[in-house]
Amino acid sequence: RCESLVEVYFQLQQQVMAASTELGPELLPRLLERLNEVLSSLVKSSFLVEKQPPQVLKTQTKFQASVRFLLGPQLLKAAPKPYVVRADMVTEKQARELELSNYSNTLSESTGEILHNTVALETNPTSGTCCANFKNVLLKKIKRCERKGSESVTEEKCAVLFSTNVTLTPSNTSIHLQVLSLPIVVIVHGNQDNNAKATVLWDNAFSDIERVPFVVAERVPWEKMCDTLNLKFMAEVQTTKGLLKEHYFFLAQKIFNDHSASPEDFQNRHVSWAQFNKEILPGRGFTFWQWFDGVLDLTKRCLKSYWSDRLIMGFISKQYVCKLLSMEPEGTFLLRFSDSEIGGVTIAYVIRGKDGSSQVENIQPFSAKDLSIRSLGDRIRDLGQLRNLYPNTPKDQAFGSHYNSEWGGLG
Repeated sequence: RCESLVEVYFQLQQQVMAASTELGPELLPRLLERLNEVLSSLVKSSFLVEKQPPQVLKTQTKFQASVRFLLGPQLLKAAPKPYVVRADMVTEKQARELELSNYSNTLSESTGEILHNTVALETNPTSGTCCANFKNVLLKKIKRCERKGSESVTEEKCAVLFSTNVTLTPSNTSIHLQVLSLPIVVIVHGNQDNNAKATVLWDNAFSDIERVPFVVAERVPWEKMCDTLNLKFMAEVQTTKGLLKEHYFFLAQKIFNDHSASPEDFQNRHVSWAQFNKEILPGRGFTFWQWFDGVLDLTKRCLKSYWSDRLIMGFISKQYVCKLLSMEPEGTFLLRFSDSEIGGVTIAYVIRGKDGSSQVENIQPFSAKDLSIRSLGDRIRDLGQLRNLYPNTPKDQAFGSHYNSEWGGLG
């Protein structure tokens, strides 16, 4: 524990001073200097961000954060008044310079204007904690830095630097404490939120713990991407039912624009940041992430229970749906996420021609707005041409628990 280590430090300091005569005028200062370096390093490492600021941060929006000084209750108990912690915005370049100096440098200029950015570092006698709680902070404006090549503002990472100067008792040593938040993407409009979330997701999932701020790989194994998409999906939708192997296969075909490879072929591939959220999908007006995030939002808002009951096949191509349904009885149907629209779910079903040939029809995708007016279950009940959920479950049996009790009521 940090407290025990500090006690050891003070005991060592006392022993060194007691032996000062034997140590001599050359060795004594060197030992004391080394002891102070060890104490400083220990104290600095005990200054932590307890509650991180939002990683997608909109200007003119209030947010909260807190820092904790683990050694505060022990080292600051004799302080005449509380010390003040300051919060400043720093660029990726500034964060890198601070890291390279081992946080011995101090910030020369903030890259944004934060209101209510100073808070007292207070010790709570009941809990024995020493914290600074930023409850009413507001990023008024951000100063953008020069970007590389085709980099957009939503790829620009910065951070909040929390800093304070404390004087430790009983040694009366002055130490500058500072700690960086996780990387933050600052946006000024809500329509930038989607792309900002992509930057944050990529950074959180694929960065190394020990790194130069805020370096992250440009390409990652597809299998790691699958794990990331699955964890993100389950966390956002709040479901225990994750993505399946066939879902990953469809997503791989989509992101790599390759319909000839086998599932095994994709396992050894790497996916790039550009494929994830810079390159527009062929024939579409959006990126892979923008499409996937639309599915996330729709499922979270309107389809959570259907997905958790495994009633939605979801991640499946139009072509594969035709293959699955072509030999099925008339009225067999399944649900998939729209390929052509962001945040849509469509119903594919079998109809039979007069000559007995089968045809697969796709109903116009339903958006979150559509499903807030009338639920998916009630829409399925309304559509008489739908009989059995693929492969052969009667629709009332599959979706009955999702029907609104009032036949004509809005879902």
